[in-house]
Parts: sequence; C-alpha cells; structure tokens
Amino acid sequence: MELTLSTLPKTWLFDIDGTLVKHNGYKEGGDVLLPGVAGFFSKLPPEDAVILLTARPEASREETEQFLQKNGIRYDKILFGLPTGERILVNDDKPTGLSMGHAVRKDRDAPLSIDVRIDSAL
Repeated sequence: MELTLSTLPKTWLFDIDGTLVKHNGYKEGGDVLLPGVAGFFSKLPPEDAVILLTARPEASREETEQFLQKNGIRYDKILFGLPTGERILVNDDKPTGLSMGHAVRKDRDAPLSIDVRIDSAL
C-alpha cells in the first residue's frame, strides 16, 4: 500500500491486535510484533501523533504498554475497551482539495506494509 501525503504533521490511528501484533497474542502467552511494524514506526516523524485503538480491556493496559515500550513502538494515546466492530474515520477535506481522511485495511496478522511518499505540492 502506498500513501501520498502532504508535508503537514499527521495523526496516525492504529488498531493493535492483528495490525501491530499477532491477534490475541496477549491471551496466548504474550504479544508478538508483526513484521514491518518496528521499521514503519521508526520512520514516523516526531511531530506526527500516534493513537492506538484496542478492544483489549483496561486491565491489560500495563502489560500492553510495557510490550510497546520494549519494542520501540511510540504512541501518544491508547484507547482501551473499544467495541469490536468496524472503525470508521470521518474527516473533512481542506478547501484546497487536500484529502484529509485516509483508510488502510490489511489482512489480520499480515506484515505491516505502508509506503509513504511525501508530496510537497500537496
């Protein structure tokens, strides 16, 4: 998947299970980071915000945060206890025509593969 984005700072929203780590790994002996995740996160500019979303219960916060920190996955906020249904991003486009809402779907437990191209003309 390739995203062509502007030079503006971004907000990234990531589900945890099946997107960043093996789905329900925390229930089956411990989380396992999926291929591509560490590399992708290492390239995120520091001015970008990262918000993690999960249906995991609040009781799993400490274990989850320790795993993420140990694996160098930075984030600004984590929301626990979310519903297990669809996640919908709704955002308005800029009057210039810049598209401000993007969605990336991936197969559960597949490697994270997002190529970001920055276009200074946007």
